[in-house]
Amino acid sequence: MTKKEIAQNFLKLAANGHPHEAFRLHVSKDFKHHNAYFKGDADTLMLAMEESARKNPNKIFNVHHILEEDNIVAVHSHLKQTPADAGFAVVHILKFKADKIIELWDLGQQIPTETVNENGIF
Repeated sequence: MTKKEIAQNFLKLAANGHPHEAFRLHVSKDFKHHNAYFKGDADTLMLAMEESARKNPNKIFNVHHILEEDNIVAVHSHLKQTPADAGFAVVHILKFKADKIIELWDLGQQIPTETVNENGIF
């Protein structure tokens, strides 16, 4: 698998309610993340992803763009907690060591119901 494929697989597994498998397959033992709402370790983030999947079992995660440079992969996606939800535009930045994710940043922007930008958010 390429780093792009690993990043996409990791995020899709996590979004679809399989964070334990996502972490087991793709995350380094030295993993850390930068989400301001959770402690920076793998277990805390994995449990938060699990709780989110339990609360939102019909979550929709669609990848729009994936960029790779050296050991960094950026994934631009649309995340909806429910099918009726407008959702968020999300960017995940994943740092790799060999074929394992060692660091993660995530940024999100809620999708407004109305926008002045004629190009849309995606």
